[in-house]
Amino acid sequence: MNETDEPIEIMDDFVQLARLAVNERSDDVRLFLARLVRRYRHSHPKLAERFETHLKAQPGRAGAPLRKAGAPDVQKLDRGAMPLDQDSQLSLLKTYADEEAPEPLLAATTRDAVEQLILERTKADSLLKAGLSPTRSAIFLGEPGVGKTLTARWIAARLSLPLHVLDLTAVMSSFLGRSGNNLRAAIDYAKRSRCILLLDEIDAIAKKRSDDADIGELKRLVTVVLQEVDEWPTSGLLLAATNHPELIDPALWRRFDAVVPFDLPDLAAVKLALKRYLGPEFPRFERWADILAYALLGSSFSAIEKTAHRFRRAVALGLAKESDLVEDFLKSSSVQLEHADRVELATMLAQQTRLSQHRIAEITGISRDTIRKYGKTDSKTPRRR
Repeated sequence: MNETDEPIEIMDDFVQLARLAVNERSDDVRLFLARLVRRYRHSHPKLAERFETHLKAQPGRAGAPLRKAGAPDVQKLDRGAMPLDQDSQLSLLKTYADEEAPEPLLAATTRDAVEQLILERTKADSLLKAGLSPTRSAIFLGEPGVGKTLTARWIAARLSLPLHVLDLTAVMSSFLGRSGNNLRAAIDYAKRSRCILLLDEIDAIAKKRSDDADIGELKRLVTVVLQEVDEWPTSGLLLAATNHPELIDPALWRRFDAVVPFDLPDLAAVKLALKRYLGPEFPRFERWADILAYALLGSSFSAIEKTAHRFRRAVALGLAKESDLVEDFLKSSSVQLEHADRVELATMLAQQTRLSQHRIAEITGISRDTIRKYGKTDSKTPRRR
């Protein structure tokens, strides 16, 4: 969704909320409000907080009966038809069939775990002879932008299987009781063929059942997910991804065969990412590579890619020289560093560039006396971790 579409979507949400309220469907209003809390938690946190305050102020009725809302019978679905939400007619699954998905940049431990998932599938016969079966399910754990979805696409490409990504915003219906049917319909569709299914942001529907902020329907979805993970066939691979492991029901962790952590890139991985994302323009920035990598340490691969592409666009349009782009970036990013880290950045600039001490002080906010003290080639400052 682009920025121009956002006001239209928000307006549609409020119209839907008003329709439910006018028809005095209080249970459906609560379910829809819970959906809006999750949708706007990051883009409009104050709005989400106000919605959540009203949800907590008026607890839902215990044991409230579910309205059937004309939910479709999952067993009667056309085996070749993509499942849709009956209310919005949105597709519940997004499908990728990448013949050559880009190889993700991963930490060594993560790469080893991912390679084993692939190897178990390509050499399943060896496991079967030993009385074993390949891993049926794995959960990817890591911050946004570290490559969880890209890795799922890469695994699917390596195994020549389609990847279905479950759209959780489409699963969450405004009709009480239909969300569970949507979830089962999407999972049932994926189970009928050899594929990989990714439950992205699984914390949105598999939260701890002790969370009092959620109503009964959302807690029922956890039970649906638990059952489906247990019953997932060995012919397919079920993946899940989360940025918030603390929200997930502990029972779900036990159901997944493997947990694969995705860490933020270390210094070596940041340098490799810069070389990949700068592409043909890398030689122009190569003399700045160590300094840029230091400044970008702690960023996700996605953030590194955005920075590199911004540099490339500016160079292609003739807007600025690479040195000016790098200096401006270092000045804006150094304000987020601890003092000791800014001292080290200033030291690197003094030792590896021809910038004046005055300019380095402008970029890093470190005094010229400190730069003179540590700027000698034989001086050592603590390395940033």
